[in-house]
Amino acid sequence: MHIFPNLLTNYYGLMDTIDTITQLLQSSNSQYRLYDVGRKIAKISKEQFEKIEQNQIPYPTPSQGHACIAIAFWQKQSPQPYLWLLKLPLDERGLLNQGARNHFIAIIVEALGADLTQDANEQQEELLKNNPYLFTPAQYKLAALNSKIKFELKQTPSEYLAPFISYITGDTGWENWQAVGVQGITDFAVRINENINGTAKNSELLSKALPHLPNEVLLPLCSALENEPLAVELLEALITLFKAKLSSQEPATEQMIQVQQHLLRSLASSCQHPHVHQLISLLLQQQTLAADLLITLSGRCWLALENSDNLMAFFEHVIASKEQTLFNHIFKDLVAIPALRPIVFQCMRAPERSDALSKAIGQLFN
Repeated sequence: MHIFPNLLTNYYGLMDTIDTITQLLQSSNSQYRLYDVGRKIAKISKEQFEKIEQNQIPYPTPSQGHACIAIAFWQKQSPQPYLWLLKLPLDERGLLNQGARNHFIAIIVEALGADLTQDANEQQEELLKNNPYLFTPAQYKLAALNSKIKFELKQTPSEYLAPFISYITGDTGWENWQAVGVQGITDFAVRINENINGTAKNSELLSKALPHLPNEVLLPLCSALENEPLAVELLEALITLFKAKLSSQEPATEQMIQVQQHLLRSLASSCQHPHVHQLISLLLQQQTLAADLLITLSGRCWLALENSDNLMAFFEHVIASKEQTLFNHIFKDLVAIPALRPIVFQCMRAPERSDALSKAIGQLFN
């Protein structure tokens, strides 16, 4: 291990006293906020994160066996935040891998010592760059995370917000979407329940605009909305549009399914609302469902599967796709979510499960 001479005392002293990321942040006198960025972007309270670090509770929203966490931190005298994007492994119970967490802390302390917000030199940058627990999420998630952090810290939104608001009023023409930027869309989404233009809430503006939006705007907008709880009028507008696409007489093309998938994603943070719950129950009564919609349900709207009837119907749809690999992947994904685990096991043992589902579960464990 290469220790910078000027950090030697700091390194051994800090490693004797720091057991958690929380302690590391507190020892540097940093202000900080935490977000889950695995399935969608959602705030993690400091109290919850401390319990996760101490293995008192499993990570609530695992993604492919990992906790994907964004940590924004800053000093009081400098409100511009730094950002760590971590991907830490979980064990089979969903608890944080303590060895990996400790290794991450050791790398950070070795590189930066007690001052996490210092300007790193070349050697320190190299150490930080080779940290195996840092990762880069998809660009749309980075844009949404950037918007959420700036909004919560009451910082100025990007220059792209005003053009997007102008666009969804319809003033510039629905076909003139080329000036719309993704950052403007995500800045708008985090302010969906605000009143920016002084005449109507953003949710009301969007509800009226929805039927007119081309896919080039609608799809990234839905991806941004998945992180936000939505007002009833906007939920109803999105549900109406989804139903119209679902019942369309047009052939179920790849593009049509993609639109349906994104509209479903937009409801993710409101999927326990009665209107959305009713829609998903109705969706699960369909004779067939595209695999992309099933993946969206499990990856984004898993909270709507928190009852045995919905989850059983969902599993039967996955089985109907006749893809054992898809079933294995989705089953392992859902059983890892603490809130769903007991319901998954209940469905496994349910006497009314179909022969096909019983066979698929058997093959999974074989």
